[in-house]
Amino acid sequence: LPETGQHIERWQAIDIGLDANYLGLAEVHNEFVTKGEIFQLYKPRKKFSHKGDYGHGLLIGGSSGKMGAMVLASKACLSAGAGLVTAYIPQCGDPMLQTAFPEAMVLIDEGETVLKKIEFELEPTVIGMGMGMGIEEETITAFETFLNTNKAPLVLDADAINILGMQKKLLKKLPAQTVLTPHLGELKRLLGAWKDDFDMLEKAKVFSKEHQLIIVIKGAHTIVVDGEKLFINSTGNPGMATAGSGDVLTGMITGLIAQGYTSQEAAIFGVYQHGRAGDMAVESLGYQGLLASDIIEHIGPAFLDLFAVPDSDEQPPTSQEQ
Repeated sequence: LPETGQHIERWQAIDIGLDANYLGLAEVHNEFVTKGEIFQLYKPRKKFSHKGDYGHGLLIGGSSGKMGAMVLASKACLSAGAGLVTAYIPQCGDPMLQTAFPEAMVLIDEGETVLKKIEFELEPTVIGMGMGMGIEEETITAFETFLNTNKAPLVLDADAINILGMQKKLLKKLPAQTVLTPHLGELKRLLGAWKDDFDMLEKAKVFSKEHQLIIVIKGAHTIVVDGEKLFINSTGNPGMATAGSGDVLTGMITGLIAQGYTSQEAAIFGVYQHGRAGDMAVESLGYQGLLASDIIEHIGPAFLDLFAVPDSDEQPPTSQEQ
């Protein structure tokens, strides 16, 4: 955690010989997620399958000057394995989206520069929402109207979370197991102030349980909160503290839910793979040179890495050694 991590620059978890069967069966509330846990979540693809078997992710967001967030999220959603991706955006973003990401389909809102009336006829498998969306009055109204009729699983980020923080009555309209992906500033708008990092986690658990939501608290060790359970991520590095990184994560989680992963599985898997892609990218780019689009470029290699067998003598580098 930020307040305590500064006192321990480097650490490593080692095997001290505890019984593996016991550890596998023991019920725990806090789990440190590594490659072994993620490998068990992986769903292999069947030879005779088509794009419809891997779901349709709908990404909703964007506004004038912030369409890049939707490009990043859409690319990440498809790169994470969704069969189809549609971006629902204001009119001003159509040329950019179609040019920057030809693999995506595009639906256009009636608003020129912001979303004004979120309506569509398709039935997506999952919806990711909020990236670059803005908090204009007409957008807030459109968001509330959308929630009144939506039945699809949701992944909410950025301005969708900010709107929830402004109008907490909307929390009752969210489907159970909706995934929220706040950074600490957005989380504070939802939970209110906390006295320290441990109090923050307790408040997040209470909030998650009360509203039946999954909260992805982004940070150096991103933590997935699902009721009383915490899943603490082991991948990622300081180079990922860059514009658009969160949009990529939202797209990845959305793409995983599209393929049939549960919301909890998708949050844990997406966070790990997002960090692993960032770790692989930073090896050649360094912390300062890493861009969000570089994380997307390494999503594929991160999946391949799940099946790589490390040299028994090789120890993975810490973030300080990279």
